[in-house]
Amino acid sequence: MIGKLKGTIDEIGEDHVVLDVHGVGYVAFCSARTLSKLGSPGEAAILFIETYVREDQLRLFGFMTALEREWFRLLQSVQGVGSKVALAVLSVLTPGELANAIALQDKTSVSRAPGVGPKVAVRIVTELKNKAPAFAGEAVSNVGLKQELGEGVASQPVSDAVSALTNLGYSRDQAANAVAAALKNGGEGADSAKLIRLGLKELSR
Repeated sequence: MIGKLKGTIDEIGEDHVVLDVHGVGYVAFCSARTLSKLGSPGEAAILFIETYVREDQLRLFGFMTALEREWFRLLQSVQGVGSKVALAVLSVLTPGELANAIALQDKTSVSRAPGVGPKVAVRIVTELKNKAPAFAGEAVSNVGLKQELGEGVASQPVSDAVSALTNLGYSRDQAANAVAAALKNGGEGADSAKLIRLGLKELSR
């Protein structure tokens, strides 16, 4: 099994890259986000690889990070999600954004991916909600609070503050991050008015 490739970019297609490794061209299918970060033909590149072997084909999928590859595997554990849909989701959301969306039960963000309908989006955020924190990467610090918000068990001041900030036009993820920072500065006992004030200060930075 191939787990990683290091070589020179030979060509970049709409959904794949050809990586030249010592004269052998490997075709790796990638998310749009990965393809946009790869660079140009002739440049060096490293891809983490997921290898699929079928009776009639060998297919490689390439990722910029091991965490992105883990999400590719995890997404396909959800019924109705195959490799194409998993790549589509990773094209519109980074691993951190995906972890946040699942924690917040944000079906709308997940359904922005081409080919992901409302039912599949619901299955993704529902079936993966307990696994999201382990795959949040740099976004892990606020995932616990976002899970509480997504499940409707966050404290009233926190819920009210997030609601107020989203009504001002911020995304639920931005609002949750701001309120999480406000909690650290204002203390766990802060009321909603204080959390909103500190949250707005955080968002204006």
